[in-house]
Amino acid sequence: MKSVITTGKTIEDAILAAAIQLAVQRDKLEIEVLEEPVKGLFGVFGGKDAKIRAVVKRSMGDIARNFLVELFEKMDLEAKVDVTETDDLISINVSGPKMGILIGHRGETLDAVQYLTSLAVSQASEKYKRIIIDTENYRSKREETLVKLARRLAQKVHKTKKKIVLEPMNPFERRIIHSTLQKDPYVVTHSEGEEPYRKVIISLK
Repeated sequence: MKSVITTGKTIEDAILAAAIQLAVQRDKLEIEVLEEPVKGLFGVFGGKDAKIRAVVKRSMGDIARNFLVELFEKMDLEAKVDVTETDDLISINVSGPKMGILIGHRGETLDAVQYLTSLAVSQASEKYKRIIIDTENYRSKREETLVKLARRLAQKVHKTKKKIVLEPMNPFERRIIHSTLQKDPYVVTHSEGEEPYRKVIISLK
């Protein structure tokens, strides 16, 4: 984390100097007062400036990035981590030469890494932001596959008049199935079971 030690006639002067040096706004700094200012004799002699240490606060995106960098080092996985952060979402894209390892079977490893990252960030911050981790556009490709699957199975249910139970899916994937068929005129969907074995059921209306 970036930090500086600055001085000023007042604590606020020292903080302003730190904000300028670090090129951030005042509210982005954590301040530790090292020395209080002391007025000199007659306001002139023997005075002492305030001294503070200012540290740039880590954003939730920074916490997520640092966690992933350390995790990938332990996994011996060469990866670049790009983070985009908004008021309610942290979107992370990971790139590298062996991303199949990160994705895992049907995205299970990627989901596990995303879950662990969410835990790490929530423990280090009082706020909550949704975290999405992707690599090689896996999630968008998976979404496209699931949308096609949902529509095909809905047609099958309509034709055979029999419900279909899908394989267990994570919440992200179940949400795609539900939203895809939400306005279907012939079928309805619901989920049954406990995580991580919760399944989507497609049945006739």
